Amino acid sequence: MVNSFDEFCDELLKSGFSMGSGNAKGIYAIIPFNWTNAMPDCPIAWHTGDPETDPWEWRMRVLEERDDIAYGKVFFGTSGYITKEWYDEGKAGQLEKRIYDAIEQNGHMALHDLKRECGIAKETSGQFERALTNLQKNLFITMCGRMQKLSRTGEPYGWNSTVFATVEDFWGEDLTPNISVAEAYEKIRERILLLNPEAKERDIKKFIG
Repeated sequence: MVNSFDEFCDELLKSGFSMGSGNAKGIYAIIPFNWTNAMPDCPIAWHTGDPETDPWEWRMRVLEERDDIAYGKVFFGTSGYITKEWYDEGKAGQLEKRIYDAIEQNGHMALHDLKRECGIAKETSGQFERALTNLQKNLFITMCGRMQKLSRTGEPYGWNSTVFATVEDFWGEDLTPNISVAEAYEKIRERILLLNPEAKERDIKKFIG
């Protein structure tokens, strides 16, 4: 069990990826418990606000302090971490392409700016959220920080919004894959079984897919 943010990052760089919510979902999570089932005598505790020992704080710390780890809705449409070594590209639909193009053309974009740029109305917000999740899951974009809205005078106000970037911008280089789909599948499968020898094939297939 890791005991600090730095130890978490070291373990993540070794493993390559991890579920992020304290639920391994049959695959793997470096922190295998959440706020409802805290581990006794363990310094790691959710929602304390301590940047060294609160996994909830680590989500933003990896985005703000590191350039080799990404966090987003990568696995099963829910949160997870992935290192630069294990990042790759996916596929996108029409709305997903609009979102991706807006981020690519404008650079890092806060969620509120992205909605405005894409003309997202209340009735299409559900489609927008699904498209945004798919872009993260298929490894086109990733969270890269947070930002407040700005008033007409340039003053920040309100709650922070998540900021997104393309994976190429986030990692700072071209990410064209140099291995086949089959090779990539087997490489990920082998790593999962190394991290969790009891992982079931159906969970592995769903995770990778």
